Amino acid sequence: MISLLQQLQRRTPLGWLQLSRERSRLLVALSGIAFADVLMFMQLGFQSALYDSNTKLSRALDADIVLVSPQARNTQNLSTFSRRRLYQANDIEGVQSAEPFYSNVITWKHPDTRKEASIQVIAFNPDQSALNLPEVNQQLDQLKLPDQVLFDRNARGDYTQAIAQVEQGQPTTTEIERRTVTIAGLFTLGASFGADGVLIASDQTFLHFFPRREAASVSLGLIKIEPGYDSEAVAAELDAYLPEDVRVLTHEEYIAFEEGYWKTESPIGFIFGLGTSMAFVVGVVIVYQVLSTDVNSHLKEYATFKAMGYRNQYLLAIVFEEAIILALLGFIPGFVLPIGLYRVAAQATALPIYMKSSRAIAVLVLTILMCAISGAIATRKLQSADPADMF
Repeated sequence: MISLLQQLQRRTPLGWLQLSRERSRLLVALSGIAFADVLMFMQLGFQSALYDSNTKLSRALDADIVLVSPQARNTQNLSTFSRRRLYQANDIEGVQSAEPFYSNVITWKHPDTRKEASIQVIAFNPDQSALNLPEVNQQLDQLKLPDQVLFDRNARGDYTQAIAQVEQGQPTTTEIERRTVTIAGLFTLGASFGADGVLIASDQTFLHFFPRREAASVSLGLIKIEPGYDSEAVAAELDAYLPEDVRVLTHEEYIAFEEGYWKTESPIGFIFGLGTSMAFVVGVVIVYQVLSTDVNSHLKEYATFKAMGYRNQYLLAIVFEEAIILALLGFIPGFVLPIGLYRVAAQATALPIYMKSSRAIAVLVLTILMCAISGAIATRKLQSADPADMF
């Protein structure tokens, strides 16, 4: 290892010398790589926000096992099943409780502007905790009063005035389905690609919003198991015991179910993945053009090296050295710019878009791979160069 480092120190950095000699070409190459990196960062950032925002509610459920209709697609499109299945679930050993959970998207009027907007309403029995959100659990008594709801302060839209009034203890009312409702408190969850925000209500208030909906038709069943029991084992017993009109998932499986919808069934996930691939291809083309031009302009010098006895591996190492240098230098502005763009996008969309170290490492690896592929393509002409043909 020490001898290898000593050889690298004695080696003339021909790759860097060639790149730095044509500074305008170097700047163009770095700009192209940075542009490709910015595109990949933005596509991956939106893709991550898609998964994170749409699984927030699923992750917040206070349950070990979740019952869901086989017809359900995602949290915003939950079909219903009979509450009788919850009573039957209590027959299984290890089940501590089985509570109904209601969800639907509804139109409400903005508390300030009175403009109509869509929002997701979730509901449950306020005597039982259904969410792992301390901020919500401290305000469950507020939900016991009719037509009182809790509002998501991170909802998409300008709710600054309404939120300020609620925080000051002033009554804030609005209208849902021709019913006057009072925003009794606030909590923090966040908007998603599927909904602008979330309202929390009691099960009784929820049924007032949807008078044609029967209380026996529930969206989810939240099951808690007794201490000492394994959730997967209890879920397997429930799956074997309950009819096929209900699907039994552990909490982790339900989160994966939600994320899987946005990854495979929703066109949005495919679009972001395709955008990342296209950005990668754009970067390969840009770097190839730069390296290919550099190889062509120094082809006689490379031929001279061959005539002097240098092997192809040495010449290829020079081109790959250039590729790695371009990758590392181009990554720096390609990493810095998205940080600011993430902040702008997060403020505009109310989505959880921010830089992650894992994403930065992934894009760096993709950038190096992108430049390495370009270098491999650019060296094809170099390998076939014959010194006799150059002079």
